[in-house]
Amino acid sequence: MSKLGGATARVVKGALKARAALTLTNEAVSRIRVLLAQQNNANALKIGVRQKGCNGLTYTLEYAREKQKFDEEVEQVDFSKFLKKNLKFFFFELKILKIQFFAKNRDGIKVWIEPKAQLSLLGSEMDYVTDKLSSEFVFRNPNIKGTCGCGESFSI
Repeated sequence: MSKLGGATARVVKGALKARAALTLTNEAVSRIRVLLAQQNNANALKIGVRQKGCNGLTYTLEYAREKQKFDEEVEQVDFSKFLKKNLKFFFFELKILKIQFFAKNRDGIKVWIEPKAQLSLLGSEMDYVTDKLSSEFVFRNPNIKGTCGCGESFSI
């Protein structure tokens, strides 16, 4: 595995309604797709947690080639891209829409979550935010009890 060079991940405390392992915004999906396309030997982005910083834990992002036995897989497509291709399916039942979405739209990305990170990420949303001075992945995590001043480490 090679490390994701030059990227930062910021932690944002906040409650989300969804309790999926991890959801990705369209911006995160698009950025991960670009990053993976630039790597010859990466099939997915792997998210982990490590002990670091003044508040205990920090996220790690690495390129990964193979899924490990207990890694949780999150495969998600850019929904806006799906809508452009498949707008006619909105007149069908939601079931049919889901089948078309997952069976025919395979231009998505894969994110693998290390076992040690799975419980701490449960219900989180991963976003990619750009402003005038920086661009970074942001995790909105309902499980966080506290963060450090800079927002890069957290406690659960």
